[in-house]
Amino acid sequence: EQSPCCLLHRTCQSFQTGLSIKYSTALRFTSTQLSKEDMSFYITTPIFYVNASPHLGHLYSAVIADCLHRYKVLQGFNSKFATGTDEHGLKIQQAAKAAGKDPLTFCTDVSARFKHLFSSCSISYTDYIRTTQQRHRQAVEHFWSVLQNKGLIYKGSYEGWYSTQDESFLTPSQVSDALDSSGKEIKVSLESGHKVEWMKEENYMFRLSAFRTHLLDWLRGNPRAVQPERFHQAVLQWLQEDLPDLSVSRQRSRLQWGIPVPGDAEQTIYVWLDALVNYLTVAGYPDKHDRWWHVAHHVIGKDILKFHAIYWPAFLLGAGLPLPQVVHVHSHWTVEGRKMSKSLGNVVDPLERSQMFTTDGIRYFLLRQGVPDSDCDYTDDKVIKVLNAELTDSLGGLLNRCTAPALNPAQIYPSFCPQSFPREQGGRAVVEDYHMLDAVKGLPAVVEVHYESLDVYKALEAISACVRQTNGFVQRHTPWKLDMRDSKDQRWLDTIIHVSLECLRIYGTLLQPIVPEISDRLLSRLSVQPSERSWAALNFLPRYGGMDCPFEGRALGSDSGVLFSRLESQKGDKQKPKKAKKSANLK
Repeated sequence: EQSPCCLLHRTCQSFQTGLSIKYSTALRFTSTQLSKEDMSFYITTPIFYVNASPHLGHLYSAVIADCLHRYKVLQGFNSKFATGTDEHGLKIQQAAKAAGKDPLTFCTDVSARFKHLFSSCSISYTDYIRTTQQRHRQAVEHFWSVLQNKGLIYKGSYEGWYSTQDESFLTPSQVSDALDSSGKEIKVSLESGHKVEWMKEENYMFRLSAFRTHLLDWLRGNPRAVQPERFHQAVLQWLQEDLPDLSVSRQRSRLQWGIPVPGDAEQTIYVWLDALVNYLTVAGYPDKHDRWWHVAHHVIGKDILKFHAIYWPAFLLGAGLPLPQVVHVHSHWTVEGRKMSKSLGNVVDPLERSQMFTTDGIRYFLLRQGVPDSDCDYTDDKVIKVLNAELTDSLGGLLNRCTAPALNPAQIYPSFCPQSFPREQGGRAVVEDYHMLDAVKGLPAVVEVHYESLDVYKALEAISACVRQTNGFVQRHTPWKLDMRDSKDQRWLDTIIHVSLECLRIYGTLLQPIVPEISDRLLSRLSVQPSERSWAALNFLPRYGGMDCPFEGRALGSDSGVLFSRLESQKGDKQKPKKAKKSANLK
């Protein structure tokens, strides 16, 4: 008679063989889909845990995903953009109890705060999901049944460390000794620093161990599957170690707040399996998900990388579904060099800062200073310096100069003179001017590369460098010194303004995913119509190439005032936008 161990070994071997065939089919399906000319795009944020109010990191995730969504829409894609809240689990059960509320009321209240923040910060999601919704429960139950019917979920017992704060199971190597605030010895997670407790209970297990080789094949065969590269390497490193099977349920007696295991009312589905399925729920799973699911892109924080780059792909492979195209990972925000925490009292309220620095201001700062592969530091003074330098002075100053009645009394998009700025040098333009034209002409391609990889800070650096070059162009030729009574001077003045407005049109169009309100104000001032603001309309300075310019001679839009009001640093008081006076001195 064979021992239970031998039987299990043979079962796993047989399962592995079958899985290899299913895995290669799933991967072939994914690569086939990628080669098709498909204008659908699906982007998600993590769903945010409602045990506390939103902080700056939550807004950062949402703004990154919103930027990618808006960029894809500009390119003509039909983009679905999902965000929402994760509302199950022991941590929420405990937080609701501490607040003296029933769990659903507690979740509804906190979820509404996220919704309000996103609405206030121009997060243009197309679907907001809550894991307490019936559509999600049905998707989770179906997903569970698929995994169970394929023999991937079995009844077993879990004994090991568990972090309630992280809702995460940990191996002994992921745990270390520490002291709590009272000096008592405790065990903590090496990764998060949160307290862990020893847990022993009977529950359901997922055969995660069966997927280690397939996950390695996926990552090695798709070097851009997890970005940036640093995080791709981190996942490969994790997969060098053994991958134990994963507990995917908790006893109902310990965790009531969650979706019951289908067919076993004594068990609750593990919060992470429940939560990850939200991406499928929004895509229309289990019946109508194909259109969106093969073009899925996830934006996540680095703290939940393991769940999205190991557990989630394994679940999907087990269910016979394609894997996400890309998992985009970003790092965290510190405050004056320290991790944000309630105990330190340094948690940055994103809603308050969006009111202090404007919605577009906080969006610009987060995307300008946020570097995906390393933590970034937040201070109010840094926000003020960046916004004043780049939005008020550089971009706003350029728009002010080129639309001021002193230089543009007719308030039109003036004509371009090919003799003043010929294709070959010999007019009044100098070598630096030609370098500027080359930079601005190539800017959309540069920005596209950085938007695609979500290195938005690099895109903004490239735009900012071109804005500085255009300011240098105006400053170099001092148009305010030209004699408007002289026809040659007038033609050169018009050409300087025409070129500068064309530069501004390109900047305004490219900045739409970052600062939608500022871009709208800028493009409206240039009289660029909504139908002329797409990626396809980025045809820079057509007159220089001998083509017609649809804007030439067009009346400018009404002057709505300063593009971005100067922010003043008021120590000990809240910073408020202060109206910058329009300078009469155009220099």
